[in-house]
Amino acid sequence: MDLCSLPEGCISQIISLTSPKDASRSSAASSIFRWASDSDVVWDKFLPSDYSEILSRSVSPVEFSSKKELYFRLCHPILIDEGKISFCLERSSGKKCYMLSSRELCIIWGDTPRYWQWISLPESRFSEVAELLAVCWLDIKGKIDTRMLSRKTNYAAYAVLKFQPNIYGFEVRPANLSVKLGGQESERSVILKPNTARRSRRIGAISRRLDAVDRLIGWRQTPILSARSYEGQVLRVRSDGWMEIEMGEFFNDEGDEGEVEMSLMEVNGGQWKKGLIVEGIEIRPRA
Repeated sequence: MDLCSLPEGCISQIISLTSPKDASRSSAASSIFRWASDSDVVWDKFLPSDYSEILSRSVSPVEFSSKKELYFRLCHPILIDEGKISFCLERSSGKKCYMLSSRELCIIWGDTPRYWQWISLPESRFSEVAELLAVCWLDIKGKIDTRMLSRKTNYAAYAVLKFQPNIYGFEVRPANLSVKLGGQESERSVILKPNTARRSRRIGAISRRLDAVDRLIGWRQTPILSARSYEGQVLRVRSDGWMEIEMGEFFNDEGDEGEVEMSLMEVNGGQWKKGLIVEGIEIRPRA
């Protein structure tokens, strides 16, 4: 049967059962497919069911003349909840993505001016980001309700960071990254500096010496991972100029498992640190 012989409404219904990527491709098949694939019937199915509620939380009005236009507008981040969270859709699937700004995170001593300061950067989507001035106890946590996320989706959380030229104190001790949801827990350790892999052998040797010293003086700490454990745990440069490190992953089933808890910590060595800039934590579908 020739699909082009079907009524436009039937074609729209068929296309709505595919994906945003397939719908965009089908528009090239013929003029009737183009009209059908542009219809609100199609793109309403690809938008999240709570898109109206999300738009009501937007800092700025989101203007659109069709559901397709709205869909692709939401493929670029919009600020919601007084500018503390950004929301967007993954272009190919329509899955929800969020970034919690540093103001939405719990940063220990974050409001103590001698330890952290809040600055504005033109390259950030948020009005403020957190700059680390000096701490020996790095403790950053974030939470998001699973009801906000797309169901039946594998997600990963990413810490989004920058480094000042005067960065100090992150060369030796690995930071502990974790993501927890109900009985799911994902943990890893990483040195929060670029080019980690190339430094891993030297870092491992230094860490073992520090472990011996700590045991002598009775400093309680968790074991340092071997140099091999650091390999591949490098920061990636994002298209927006920031850097990111994956914190962990989880599966959001029906969205009824409560809150996802994410943390970035380095609290064991007593090492003073500075020069880290935190934009936030992004939660997006796992590639």
